[in-house]
Amino acid sequence: MAAVTALETSVKQPHQQSGVQSGVQSGAAADGSQLLTFKLGDELYGVDILRVQEIKGYTAVTRIPNTPPSIKGVINLRGTIVPIVELRTVFGMPTIDVTPFTVIIVVVVREKVMGLVVDSVSDVLTIDRQDIQPPPAFGSRVDVSCLSGIAKSGDKLVALLDIDRFLADS
Repeated sequence: MAAVTALETSVKQPHQQSGVQSGVQSGAAADGSQLLTFKLGDELYGVDILRVQEIKGYTAVTRIPNTPPSIKGVINLRGTIVPIVELRTVFGMPTIDVTPFTVIIVVVVREKVMGLVVDSVSDVLTIDRQDIQPPPAFGSRVDVSCLSGIAKSGDKLVALLDIDRFLADS
C-alpha cells in the first residue's frame, strides 16, 4: 500500500476542487503526454494524467440493482457518490479477487467523476507524441474505439484509453 500512497500524493490534481483543468497542463511535456499507467493482468494501459483526480486503495463498493455487470456499484468519496467500473469485466477478462495492489483510479469523464478498478498502478510516464500510434485496424469484428492509441515506452507497449468515448455510455 506504500506505493499507492506515494502515487496518491503525486497524482492529485488541482482540478479536484471544481473540475476545471486550467493551468494544469503546465506539468506535461510540450511535445508529449503524461500518462498514468496501470495493469490489468499482464497488459499495460494508460490514461491521460490530467483526467485522473486521485488514486484510492480499494474499498467496499455498494452494489446498485439492475446495473450492467461492468458497474460494480458506487462509493462515497468525500460526499460525492462515484460510480465504480470494473475494467476487467468491460474488457471481457475474468474477474479476480481483490489484492493489496488493487486500486480505484478516480477519473473525470465529461464533467462526471467515475472510478476504475484496476489490478495495480504502474507509473507516471511522459510519452513523446512521435511514440504514439493510432490503434490498429482489426476490421469490423474488433471494436478498438475505446483506445486513443498505442504508445511505445522502451520495450513496452501501452494501450491508451480514450476515457471520454470509453466511459460515456457507462
